[in-house]
Amino acid sequence: VAALIVPGSEVTVQGMLLNPSRIGLLDTLGEMGADLSVTNVRDEGGETVADVTARYAELEGVEVPPERAPSMIDEYPILAVAAAFATGRTAMSGIGEMRVKESDRIALMAAGLAACGVGVEEEPEALTVVGVGGGGNHRVGGGARVTTHGDHRIAMSHLVLGLAAEAPVSVDEPGMIATSFPGFVELMRGLGADIGEAVEA
Repeated sequence: VAALIVPGSEVTVQGMLLNPSRIGLLDTLGEMGADLSVTNVRDEGGETVADVTARYAELEGVEVPPERAPSMIDEYPILAVAAAFATGRTAMSGIGEMRVKESDRIALMAAGLAACGVGVEEEPEALTVVGVGGGGNHRVGGGARVTTHGDHRIAMSHLVLGLAAEAPVSVDEPGMIATSFPGFVELMRGLGADIGEAVEA
């Protein structure tokens, strides 16, 4: 998603699992017009894996069918970030389970996106993001310090949002990222991301 929203970017993730029950995010990004290519498809340990390359693309808002939720329930936060940079509305429904994950992810994503200047509509089991789209001067404002309630996916998603926002985005508990992705900050820096310690004013 970082590659899709930062102009001039291209990132390849090697050995990505392509189990049909886990690729809802890839399917949805493809529907949004993401520039994705799948190469080196192979079998590893009885599962199909491949190398997936993402390149910057102008995305379009979509309606994500509720029946897709099981295949991407943990990826809705980062999908919401992609949606923030898309043209038009991205409606995600049937995602009530997000309210009982490590945090209430619907509420936290809605609050974080709104703080960064993104239009959002929150419902009990749905989240709609109104993207800024269109490139050029249409940018996500950013500039917020986002409350994560210790949720690693909320933290990572907003840091990715900050890569393409007009002003830096900070998160209040970055240490929790190690819960699911130790080395996230170092890897992102290796790709050219400017992620550092926030300086308190």
